[in-house]
Amino acid sequence: MRTRKRTVDRALLRDAAAIAAAMIAVGASFGAITIAYGLPTWVPFAMSTVVFAGGAQFLAVGLIAAGNPVAAVIAGLLLNARHLPFGLAVSTTVGDRWRDRLLGSHLMTDEVVAFTLREPDPARRRRTYWLIGVTLFTSWNAGTALGVLLGGATGDPAALGLDAAFPAGLIALILPSLRDRPTRAAALAGAAVAVLATPVLPAGLPVLCALLGLAVLFIPRLRAASTPAADDRAAAGDQTAAAGDRVSGMPAAGDRAAAVAAVGDRAAAMPAVGDSVSAGPAAAGPAPSAAAGPDRCPSEASC
Repeated sequence: MRTRKRTVDRALLRDAAAIAAAMIAVGASFGAITIAYGLPTWVPFAMSTVVFAGGAQFLAVGLIAAGNPVAAVIAGLLLNARHLPFGLAVSTTVGDRWRDRLLGSHLMTDEVVAFTLREPDPARRRRTYWLIGVTLFTSWNAGTALGVLLGGATGDPAALGLDAAFPAGLIALILPSLRDRPTRAAALAGAAVAVLATPVLPAGLPVLCALLGLAVLFIPRLRAASTPAADDRAAAGDQTAAAGDRVSGMPAAGDRAAAVAAVGDRAAAMPAVGDSVSAGPAAAGPAPSAAAGPDRCPSEASC
């Protein structure tokens, strides 16, 4: 158990060191670009310390250099609006005290949330959050200072391919979470929504629209809820068909009437009981009279 824990901690430190190296390189590019725009030296240091927003800082510096600081603030708010669902996801990890929540919200970045949510154990998740948060904060500010000192030597990070370091790192972090089918379907649906919304919405909003991909998780529940109703309708249809078969097997009303009439005709053709009794003696003929013998009186009077 202890060996496994040490192995996991080493893997976490290795991942943190790798992403910190990328953070230093991109931070150096930010410091150099800020100086190249002609902004004061204190601006990149202040933004990296107080704002600590990564890509939003590049956007804000460009808008400030163009003379539109209000647009820089609005764009930064829109771009970082994704931190609202991030905060809800890691609220129990940061801690219950206000000091922990304030400091933890300042250290919250995409990479910190991704590293944290991949840990199943709550205690380890908390350690991961603070370790990655502090590591990225220090490395970002160190890179900013390096870029300010080097001036414009580093140039545009896109020219060096450093702009792809963070998306690649995030994809590598979320891949283990895409093993089950529902999570994979929600992630792909959210990515499709974000890509479709990117050309028509301001920066930052497509990421929020990606939350609509969670709707695919409710489709199986809706299907499961509709299945019993469909079964009930099918059972009712079977019962109706069975009743129809029974009704079709019964004789029609006209046939029953004809059968009753036939029975009546047969009953009419049979002689009545009284007629049979009265017709019995007549059919037998008159009773034969007894022969008058010598020993019989011709009449009761003479005898």
